[in-house]
Amino acid sequence: MKTFKMLSLGIEKNDQVTDYPVFDGIIINQENDERSWILEMLIDLPYQEFFDHLLGTKEVVAVQVVISYPGNEPAPFEVIVQDVKVMGEQVSVLMKGTLIRARRKYAETLLSELLEDGLEGQQLLERFETDMRTRPGLRIDDEV
Repeated sequence: MKTFKMLSLGIEKNDQVTDYPVFDGIIINQENDERSWILEMLIDLPYQEFFDHLLGTKEVVAVQVVISYPGNEPAPFEVIVQDVKVMGEQVSVLMKGTLIRARRKYAETLLSELLEDGLEGQQLLERFETDMRTRPGLRIDDEV
């Protein structure tokens, strides 16, 4: 097994990513035949209801996790919430899932697609900055 520090978690829904502030987190590659990972994070109490809902539905959720260094590209996972526990003023959320096809060079691919769309100058810069924050799906992903 290998462990890593989880710095941030974003949940994807309808081509939008909602970030949840992680107070502390760990991610564990179980290095097994199922390629499973364990993700655990401490978040603020107001988010408990949302994660309790996910726990109750056992819904598979697409998440993006920044691991180890703030500059790392988010790693995409599909997870199911396994447990939610209140710990003082915070909530521990335990998830299990798998790493999905790694998206390499997101910035370069996004820029290429925006240039193909004819964007330039200030409009290109603003759209690039927005899309880097929200991480919408890329056309190249639709082709796979």
